[in-house]
Amino acid sequence: MDLSNTSKTLENSLITVSGIDQLHFVSGVLGESCMNVTYTHQSICALKGSTVDISCFYTHPSWYNVTEVSWFSKWETGVTNDLSQDPEYADRVKYHRQTDKDSTLKITDLRERDSTEYKFRFKAVNAEWGYTFSGTTLSVTGLQVEVTPATVTEGQRVTLACGTICTLTDNPNPSYIWYKKGQRLTNQNNSLILNPVSSEDAGRYSCAVEGFEDLHSPEETLTVKYGPKNTRASIHLSDEIVEGSSVTLTCISDANPPVDKYTWYKKIGGHYQSFSYGNTELQHVFSAIQSSDNGEYYCEAPNEMGTDRSESINIDVKYGPNNTSVSVSPSGEIMEGSSVTQTCSSDANPPVKRYTWYKKNGGHYQFSYVNTGSQHIFNQIKSSDTGEYYCEAWNGIKTGRSESIDIDVKYGPKNPSVSVSPSGEIVEGSSVTLTCSSDANPPVQNYTWYKKNVTSPILSGQNYNITTISSEYSGHYYCEARNKIASENSTALMLIVAVKQTSNKTAAVGIIVVVLVLILCLSGLMWFRKKASKSTSGTIETRDTADDGQGDSSPMYDNVLGMEMQQRQRPPSSQDDVHYTTIHFSRSKNQDELCTPPSSTLL
Repeated sequence: MDLSNTSKTLENSLITVSGIDQLHFVSGVLGESCMNVTYTHQSICALKGSTVDISCFYTHPSWYNVTEVSWFSKWETGVTNDLSQDPEYADRVKYHRQTDKDSTLKITDLRERDSTEYKFRFKAVNAEWGYTFSGTTLSVTGLQVEVTPATVTEGQRVTLACGTICTLTDNPNPSYIWYKKGQRLTNQNNSLILNPVSSEDAGRYSCAVEGFEDLHSPEETLTVKYGPKNTRASIHLSDEIVEGSSVTLTCISDANPPVDKYTWYKKIGGHYQSFSYGNTELQHVFSAIQSSDNGEYYCEAPNEMGTDRSESINIDVKYGPNNTSVSVSPSGEIMEGSSVTQTCSSDANPPVKRYTWYKKNGGHYQFSYVNTGSQHIFNQIKSSDTGEYYCEAWNGIKTGRSESIDIDVKYGPKNPSVSVSPSGEIVEGSSVTLTCSSDANPPVQNYTWYKKNVTSPILSGQNYNITTISSEYSGHYYCEARNKIASENSTALMLIVAVKQTSNKTAAVGIIVVVLVLILCLSGLMWFRKKASKSTSGTIETRDTADDGQGDSSPMYDNVLGMEMQQRQRPPSSQDDVHYTTIHFSRSKNQDELCTPPSSTLL
């Protein structure tokens, strides 16, 4: 009740005179003989932490000389406490007077324990006033925030109310200021309505009365339940992920109540499969990550309100070349002169930067060449390219090596040749073997022997064996080497067979016979010359006869010389090379032409 502009006549007063207490009952207003105290307010409601003024007006007889005034809140057996001297109010209480008939008590930094009744007293020389009568009752109140309902789910309506336990005396209809986490909001009503409430509205709220912005209410926490949201997966690493290193995946989700179990998924093929179900930890650790761990991952976070999943993240594991291998194209038989491509394949991250090729030479592999590409191309492969190859792949992390692969180049017979065994002079009646040799892949399947000027082949097989050779075998021989790819002829080899020599005795007899024949021939020649001298015509006739005889005397010798001249005059063949062997001929004692020279040698 507001007591301003009213007065209360204190009907009972306690006056102490010369140490004797006397009661004076005063009824009504007694003018100058009356003493009374009028309080401005019977009760006051003030904010905790604020300042309050409690004031009063008092009267007394004019013959009283007031010597002391004070305010008190406690008294016991007639003894009061002066608030200005009370430690509870030290430095918080001040007395003010505007006239000699009023007094104001100012209390700063109000506390809830300051709530009590306050009274005024004054003291004269012979009297004191104000012990037992009613004063002003002070109620100190703080602001309070109340949340309705106490538990709220996202999407519902919630009301936050700001109030006091009593109506503020100086501001019965105040404007309120709302704060969230210490930040001022725009609402100025005593109620803050959130409809619908969201997870973003959750937090600590407080309020204050306008004009007393520094006097906040205690914070009240608004708790909003909601399912997981803003779920995200992250990778903890300081650099790129290298095979064998430790990698940690972390799943973070905003949820109330908090997520207590997490599940991780990895993309395999076109679908995601779980690999860590119901993990109470928000992290998944690869202690030694492998290249097989490459891929897309996401996490799933559930609580009692719902489930949410993160966006996918990619794990890119760097590793050196694995499963390095070499392949050859085309995959069938490789024919000499064709185009052949070797390809070095390797699984690596980052991709292979350099390929190095090696070829086996003897018992060791030797460097062939380096290429930034994965292919090695033989535009026209040769038989010399046959062999074992492998490649090395390097990507900056390490080097991977392939298994060896064999390249087998197929080609027709090359450089066929004929050899004679034994290699010395071939004598009539001996055994001779002609051998045909040729380089080919696959090896030569058929050998065929030919003799010049003979239309049909004489033999098949790599070796041509003559067990008892005679002069009839003399001539030019060559062979044909054939495999499934091609055939090729060798150069011709000239075979000359030497006639077998007689014994020394037979040779001596033959020489004697020849000498005798020569003597007879000379004797006949002399006889013809004598006869020619007797007759010119006879001479001419004898000369002609002698010429004819000379032409017929050695026909084999003439043939041999003719053959030699023909061979010297014959132009070299553009197709066949002729190889010669030296053979010595001798005539037996049965020689029909007795005048033929003993022997001749063909070179």
